[in-house]
Amino acid sequence: MNVIDSAPLDVLDAYRTCEFVTLGKRGAPVVWPTAVRRREDGRLLLSTCLAFAQKALNIRRDGRVALLFSDLTGSGLDEAPQIFVGGRAECPDEIMTGPEGAEDYWRMLFERQPHSRRYVPAPVRRLMDWYYLRLLITVTPEQVIVRPPLPSAVEPESTSSSAPSPLLGAEQLAAYPTAVLAACDATGAPVLARTRPVPTADGFAVTVPDDCAATAGPASLLVHRHDERLNHMHNALVRGELKEGTDGWALLPSQVVEPMGSGRPSDGISVLRRTRAATQRYLDRRGLSRPRVQWAEFTALATQARRRGA
Repeated sequence: MNVIDSAPLDVLDAYRTCEFVTLGKRGAPVVWPTAVRRREDGRLLLSTCLAFAQKALNIRRDGRVALLFSDLTGSGLDEAPQIFVGGRAECPDEIMTGPEGAEDYWRMLFERQPHSRRYVPAPVRRLMDWYYLRLLITVTPEQVIVRPPLPSAVEPESTSSSAPSPLLGAEQLAAYPTAVLAACDATGAPVLARTRPVPTADGFAVTVPDDCAATAGPASLLVHRHDERLNHMHNALVRGELKEGTDGWALLPSQVVEPMGSGRPSDGISVLRRTRAATQRYLDRRGLSRPRVQWAEFTALATQARRRGA
């Protein structure tokens, strides 16, 4: 029996995305949303573009990672438990130019995210080849925690005198009902928990579940969204320091990161420029020429997904 088998697998497989955390150079947790495919051997398969290779570089330094399945958007489920998975990851420095060995993963993406199939046709290949140059990440689960859904929030009474919080990141967090806290336990391993940040004079007050062994230190709050078909994505990360006081836990913010922009019409062009440049930097640092994407193989999988009416 694999460790992952203790989770409700039908629920885990229904989640369209999960929150995935790695450890930075100084041990700080770095969390972003991603898509995951469960393999028959009990391991979890993810991937990252060369343009967003930091998670791969983090794994090569320290393989301790964690995942939290907690956003039901697109799953078809009205209510379901959250699933935390802690484990170790591997990410070989081998650039995948085609779907070989990860066909199920790509088939899943093309079916669940139909707009990703638009990048395959010849007219856009030159601009979007970076999307298909990937590094594969395999996670071996070592711990599974099943948590109940976060209880419904009690809407506070609005007052005309209320003013926006001056805290860094307050604007980004206020646009979401919940956020995912990424912190570390006493051993330095990453942990995750969905919570409702509340701005206070001491930072963002957060509730940490009893089964989440978070300790004081570097931490972050992630908010993200997508529609039923994994389109119209946005994410923001509020990084800072997690502290425990007499009134509970609070995150004191120090930085806000929005890799896909803040929603301005011009964000698409700037993101495209950054991703292409970041991809080239990854290749240049390794003395590699730009690989040729196996377009025929990707086209075949995209066509299969389209014929199934996904």
